[in-house]
Amino acid sequence: MADETKVIAPATAVTAPDPATALTSGQLAVVPAGPPPPPPPVTPQPAKVSWWIWAGLAAIIIAAAALWYFQPWVTKGLAVTGEVVTPAPLVRVLAVNGRIAPLHLVQVKSTVAAEVLNVLVAEGDVVKPGDVLARMDASAQQAMVRQAMAGLDAGLVAEAQAMASLKRAEALGGNIARTALDDARTASQTAAQEVARLQALFDQARISLEKYTVTAPIAGTILTRDAEAGQGVDPTATLFSMADLKQLVVETDVDESYAARMAIGLAAVLQLKGGTEKLDGSVSFLAAQVDAATGGLAVKIGFTDPVAAPVGLTVTANIIVDSQNAAIAVPRAAVMTDTTGAAVFLAVAGKAMRHAVTVVDWPADRLEITTGLQAGDVVIV
Repeated sequence: MADETKVIAPATAVTAPDPATALTSGQLAVVPAGPPPPPPPVTPQPAKVSWWIWAGLAAIIIAAAALWYFQPWVTKGLAVTGEVVTPAPLVRVLAVNGRIAPLHLVQVKSTVAAEVLNVLVAEGDVVKPGDVLARMDASAQQAMVRQAMAGLDAGLVAEAQAMASLKRAEALGGNIARTALDDARTASQTAAQEVARLQALFDQARISLEKYTVTAPIAGTILTRDAEAGQGVDPTATLFSMADLKQLVVETDVDESYAARMAIGLAAVLQLKGGTEKLDGSVSFLAAQVDAATGGLAVKIGFTDPVAAPVGLTVTANIIVDSQNAAIAVPRAAVMTDTTGAAVFLAVAGKAMRHAVTVVDWPADRLEITTGLQAGDVVIV
């Protein structure tokens, strides 16, 4: 068989056959060498934007909006609140807290040292003057009374005998020596004096015996009871405290800064703790001196109409110190005090002007201005 000769083109020159010029089966084509074909075109993809770029843009927009709103480069005036001065009714009130107390409070004590036999009353009982509250052991005193009585009886017998002897002597007349008559008269006088002494001893023993019975000194209510049967007491121990609850007052203290403004008869408005009713009253008592320890002046306020309330109940009292039909008052915050005195700021032509004033210093939200302001002024508050 004859050998077949094949021609193979270089690898760089081999290309895909063109369908239009395709050779028949079994044929080979020789293609001349040339540059490689261009790569296929690439379609561009859209670029991705990071999230922080959007966040930065939002921050810039917000900052720009804030600058536009506040405009820090523009000079602005200070906004203040003002009040037009207008005279109006003014009531100066001193508000204090006090407690209900009886007008008359009595501490009942035993006047003798003895043992309590029995107690006849309890807390809350209403008693009359002379009612028995407690009895003490008086056996020793009763023995002294009997002894004094016996001595008095003996003295009365001796006096009767001396009187009889004197009468016999006087009846004898000139038949008896004068000295004997004088002795009879002396004996009669001595016996009478002895009877008087023994009578005094008996009365003293009987009065002391009465002290062993504790009675009510006034009409009232038993507030506290500190006595029990079998208890030994002495004159320093308080057995009962009692008071007339029909006459109640409010006891309070006023700071010494306002003591000079207090006077008996000042009206007051009272409100009991837990109640809503306003009760009328007036100052009925002022202490003669200020308590050096507390700096307070003791004050009592009486009720216009009788009230029923427990002793010790808290009461809010508004003491009316002064009342005016037309006065100038400003908020406390509007008044400033320094070394030069008190002053307020007035709004004048858009400016704040300092103006000296005279103030009545008082524990209240509004202070009375006596000089320095007039109706129509605008006070910066």
